[in-house]
Amino acid sequence: MIAKTLKLLAVSLLLGMAGRQAAAQDSPPLALSLDQAITRGLDNNLNALLARARVDEAEGTRERRLSSYLPHLRIETPFAWQTRNLRAQGISLPHSPPVVGPFTSYDFRIYGEQSILDLQSYHAIKASEKEKQARQDDYRDARGGVIRLVTVQYLNAAYAEARVATARSRVQTSEALEQLARDQRAVGVADGLDVLRAQVQLANDRQNLLVTANNAQLALLALARSVGIDLGTPITLTDKLSFRKLEPPQIEQGIQAALESRPDYRSLFSQRASLEEQVKASRSRYLPRIVLSGNYGTSGQEMSNLDPTGMLQVNLVLNLFDYDRKGERLELDSRLERNRLQIADLKLGVEQDIREALLNLNSATDQVATAREGAQLAERELQYAGDRFRNGIANNIEVVTAQDALARARDNELNALAQHAEAKIALARALGDTEKVYRLFLGIE
Repeated sequence: MIAKTLKLLAVSLLLGMAGRQAAAQDSPPLALSLDQAITRGLDNNLNALLARARVDEAEGTRERRLSSYLPHLRIETPFAWQTRNLRAQGISLPHSPPVVGPFTSYDFRIYGEQSILDLQSYHAIKASEKEKQARQDDYRDARGGVIRLVTVQYLNAAYAEARVATARSRVQTSEALEQLARDQRAVGVADGLDVLRAQVQLANDRQNLLVTANNAQLALLALARSVGIDLGTPITLTDKLSFRKLEPPQIEQGIQAALESRPDYRSLFSQRASLEEQVKASRSRYLPRIVLSGNYGTSGQEMSNLDPTGMLQVNLVLNLFDYDRKGERLELDSRLERNRLQIADLKLGVEQDIREALLNLNSATDQVATAREGAQLAERELQYAGDRFRNGIANNIEVVTAQDALARARDNELNALAQHAEAKIALARALGDTEKVYRLFLGIE
């Protein structure tokens, strides 16, 4: 009975999986442009979501610290049934028992407390505000990182798909040349080795097509995950690799703009401001605090006979000895020094990022022009080699060699186009306001 049940369960699972797979295959592919992919990534990518959560966490910390300067109110309603040992309290009356009671008491009271002067809490609130600003800068930086990540993933997928198209075209060319070799052999112009060589080339090209097709699917999977698309959804990329020239800024202008707008760099300054407020809060631990407190309510031994009572007082609180402040100050000084080193290092890093992005952009621009020229020459070489073989002037070794040269040239062109687009988004990221300028840099309408 158990075995039969397990078999039925297994069959049901297999049928369910087959049904889902068939539904996925029947569903129309999702048309996805680069701009749409970036928008989806900003909404769904984990890095952006985590950075947003850290902003909310910083806001919660600020609200908690702000509460120290807001009124605190509470209500207490104790009901007591008790006896008292007078002798234990130093009271001894003749002819009276040491323990009196039991008796009851009722008390309905509201208590309030308000800080009038508390510099430690004030500076702690200011520190939390600066910390929230740092988290907001980190969030902007994370969104810029997501834009670059999604762009690179999209370009990788577009490059992989373009390589599939190139490989498919190469297979078609090899099939035509293999048929040509057969025809040439039939008329006595070529021999069996030429046919065999063409068949080997065709087999290699078909193998390459299988590999590139699989790599394209893997690239689409990586893109789908980075933008939050169900991995079973078929995707069609609407933006192909193309060349859109970008006039880069001058190095000095780029560095200055990045230092003013890069959120990771600004975050360090917000963190330093927060640490400085924490230092002020630490110093204020030995300054007096003034607290206004009081209570009002009714009390008595019977519910029908309760009398109103209350109290209002002003407390001056002054710490005389608190050894914890020494350790706190050492921690804050260390964190300030670490922050200073990070700012100095990132300033150099900003300049390095700008210079690297400009170098890569200029190099990629030149590579595109060179690769296109090389592809045109390789196409002419293959045409000449095919004509020579067709006319019986040479064997098809020249044809196979020209095929390989054309394949390399086309791959070089595709690679150069992808590198050029990646260099542009890297420059946008290095400059800082990635979310504002990525459409301009990438040529998105």
